[in-house]
Amino acid sequence: MTLGRAFKFGDDISTDLIAPGRLAHLRSNLPELAKHVLEDADPSFAQRVRPGDFIVASRNFGLGSSREHAPLIIKMSGVGAVIAKSFARIFFRNAINIGLPLLVADTDEIDDGDELEVNFKDGLIEDITKGRTITTSPIPDFMLGILNEGGLLPYLRKFGDFKLEEHK
Repeated sequence: MTLGRAFKFGDDISTDLIAPGRLAHLRSNLPELAKHVLEDADPSFAQRVRPGDFIVASRNFGLGSSREHAPLIIKMSGVGAVIAKSFARIFFRNAINIGLPLLVADTDEIDDGDELEVNFKDGLIEDITKGRTITTSPIPDFMLGILNEGGLLPYLRKFGDFKLEEHK
């Protein structure tokens, strides 16, 4: 389980809003680029986010180019997970591959600053601030295995291939 604050965003948060294109020269310096994560959507986000906090968004999070550094700098900023109504397909895949948890959920009732506790295995989001539970689909065991190892490459280094029976 992960505990943290919600940082609320709306629809269509693009990879350009996550990792501003004007800062493309920083792609070889990801720690520096992470200091600018989401600054075009919320200029103070990178300074306020703490380890374990959550990005909570509406529809189509991560649309746009297939920049792998977009989910990577979110992870580097300490975000515990991104919770949204829907994700762009390539962003979803890149996020899981680098070990950033994503949950698809109805986020309408979560407000900016709400304290959340997320159980990925059971698919439960506890809004501690409001005293309510949001149910979502649990993250499948094989994806939890990838996330627990820190991403697809560390998973493959450790196991050599997908061993679903080891994650049941």
